[in-house]
Amino acid sequence: MSTPARSKTPRRRTVQRIGLAAGAALVLAAGGAYLYLESTSGIRNAGADSCTEVIPAGADRADGEAICATLDALTEAWGNGDADAYGRQFTENATYTTYVGSHYQGREDITEGHRALFKDFVKGTKLAASYLDLRFLGKDVAILTGRGDNYSGSRPAKKDLSKVQTYTLVRDTDGAWRIAAFHNTRRQNVMERISFLYSPATAPKAER
Repeated sequence: MSTPARSKTPRRRTVQRIGLAAGAALVLAAGGAYLYLESTSGIRNAGADSCTEVIPAGADRADGEAICATLDALTEAWGNGDADAYGRQFTENATYTTYVGSHYQGREDITEGHRALFKDFVKGTKLAASYLDLRFLGKDVAILTGRGDNYSGSRPAKKDLSKVQTYTLVRDTDGAWRIAAFHNTRRQNVMERISFLYSPATAPKAER
């Protein structure tokens, strides 16, 4: 005959309850810590509203405005879901790296990739951007850095833009400024906050 299972003793039940309570406390503490880090991970340098605001003193103003016009055309093309107009803002041999690591090579690759995106993942969205820095590396090359995001509905505030973006622009053979390389990085705000707390010297000067 099988022996009936013993009912749990009061002591075992107490230990289990303590374990469950401790586990719940740890979960709540971790959740609270995450929410605290999330709420204190804002940025000070949210960037300028307009690209023209970051044209450096002493630079050719017409070139700076032409570069900004390229970015405006890029934003308009995205908002219209127009992959061909989007692709025209890039050089023939441009590269394009997304925040998930997808790497497109050449205008045709960029165009066709976005033709699919505009029909699916980012259909109906618009681009929001702010601008951090524009530097000229000689007469025909410039680096533009900014913050950005795609959105639907209300436009996000500058401080809420989730990506940092770097554009390398060149004066193309027809004299127009086009994007030769684009790199998109997603900001991991909680991880960034943790690293700044652990090692304050790693924070950029603008964020100290």
